[in-house]
Amino acid sequence: MGLSDIKKSDPEVYNAIVDEVKREQEKIVLIASENYASMAVLEAQGSVFTNKYAEGYPHRRYYGGCEYADIVENLAIERAKELFGAEHVNVQPHSGTQANMAVYLSMLKPGDRILGLSLNHGGHLSHGFSVNFSGMLYNPRSYGVEKKSGLINYDEVRKIAKDHKPRMILAGASAYSRIIDFKALYDIAKEVGAYLLADIAHIAGLIATGNHPSPVPYADFVTSTTHKTLRGPRGGMVMCKAEYAKAIDKMVFPGMQGGPLVHVIAAKAVAFKEALTQEFSQYQLQIIRNAKELSDALISRGLKVISGGTDTHLMLIDLTGKKLTGKVAESALDLAGITVNKNSIPYDDQPATVTSGIRLGTPIVTSRKMKEPEMVMIADLIMKVLDNPKSSETIHHVRDKVKVLCKKFPVYEDIEL
Repeated sequence: MGLSDIKKSDPEVYNAIVDEVKREQEKIVLIASENYASMAVLEAQGSVFTNKYAEGYPHRRYYGGCEYADIVENLAIERAKELFGAEHVNVQPHSGTQANMAVYLSMLKPGDRILGLSLNHGGHLSHGFSVNFSGMLYNPRSYGVEKKSGLINYDEVRKIAKDHKPRMILAGASAYSRIIDFKALYDIAKEVGAYLLADIAHIAGLIATGNHPSPVPYADFVTSTTHKTLRGPRGGMVMCKAEYAKAIDKMVFPGMQGGPLVHVIAAKAVAFKEALTQEFSQYQLQIIRNAKELSDALISRGLKVISGGTDTHLMLIDLTGKKLTGKVAESALDLAGITVNKNSIPYDDQPATVTSGIRLGTPIVTSRKMKEPEMVMIADLIMKVLDNPKSSETIHHVRDKVKVLCKKFPVYEDIEL
């Protein structure tokens, strides 16, 4: 993959791309919602399919010349069905939030009540947060995690659902590190006459490979992003029971989108094929092993991990014992070459712009072929920074160690700068 044409035509953009490649190469990235797509995915997304308008669906387009767009969209759909065992898949949503929007708009009326995990307890903006469309158009209620255990109490969820009678219950999270009991949420939804929407954006790769229970047998709708643990392009998808297929497709187009991004759909198809391999299954298992190792190493070094550990690819760190904010920790770690994101913890008394925690994830370091020994090394480096966040000497020392480690585990060697 070369950048010679960009270098000639737009040096400013070229320089930004070069700097981004260097950032990804030289830093340990622990952002749980990010991943490094394969060269094949990048090539598909950068292909000539970016030129093509293809409003409609395969063999039912409003534009001519879509015969090859039909091929890649059908490939993406059939591969996604095989991966997840879904009855129907729509691969056109541009993002996970738009996938959620398609489900809401298909099944709910403005003002209908929805029930999801609180953003402050690990949920997502699109699950009913007040400043998001989901909180503006609908009447949101939330459930949370227990203060002591950091776990979802499904009996409490049942009580809230019975009290408020939501039209839709949402399962899924952006900062909850434990197995989600989709069967329990299905039972609750049926008790109160609600639809169940499972948003598996974070754990889709784990589910596709059998490393986390699947919601597909239970949920009326399953939405996901196609990056994160799936390691594809940034985008979204909706899976649903066959009885809802027509309503979902009609809402995605023409309800809320025009022309789909065919180049991104082509990249989704490539990513789904990669996800069907045995190598990908081993990769997902290593993501979990690495997360457990990193979590255990941090706990043994004195940090508090919400819920006491992880079953997935991520962990949420409570920094109150270190008397640090998430904002300070994120900044200090980034200077040292370790990229994380500040994140609210349950019952946080700091605003979302500051927070009392950081969220860590292992998809990217696992994509770089790092394993358990490297997680212990990373834990040591993190602790050095958190113990001395204002020490420039410590920051420089850790940054040098990070560069050495990253050089041993390169990524994107085929990009010609």
